[in-house]
Amino acid sequence: MITPEHVKTFARYNQWQNQSLFRAAGSLSDSQRLEDRGSFFGSIFSTLNHLLWGDRIWLSRFDQCEAPIQPSIQTSCKETASWEELCSAREAMDQIFLDWSVTITTEDIQGDLTWFSGAANREVSKPKAFLICHIFNHQTHHRGQVHAMLTAAGAKPGDTDLFFLPE
Repeated sequence: MITPEHVKTFARYNQWQNQSLFRAAGSLSDSQRLEDRGSFFGSIFSTLNHLLWGDRIWLSRFDQCEAPIQPSIQTSCKETASWEELCSAREAMDQIFLDWSVTITTEDIQGDLTWFSGAANREVSKPKAFLICHIFNHQTHHRGQVHAMLTAAGAKPGDTDLFFLPE
């Protein structure tokens, strides 16, 4: 399904895209980032917090970082309290992805991962390769929402096409 090279590419893509979105979001005021824009998590700030939370919950399941601060999806949009804290946490999380990607092996991608899912309220087991794809897909999904909100707010995030990923 995927290879270590796939993980490396998408970890780099994740960082590149987050840098673009955070640069664009940084051009807005706090009130603009906090404005409810009708997305699932409401605001740019809340959606970026949920994305950080999601990355933390998944990579903690792969033993790559600590679990998120917030206990549930419902409170995930409050993972950090300020724009500065979110920026710092995002940068650190992206580095964790990059560090993980250069050490991951084919064996690390094989087999199943079992965890207790708060969303499903039960223990779940799925193939690791499938879950790694899910992590990157989840990121892309929510970054797409943020990209649309930023564009509507007049900010200018960069291109999102994977083939433009810098070498």
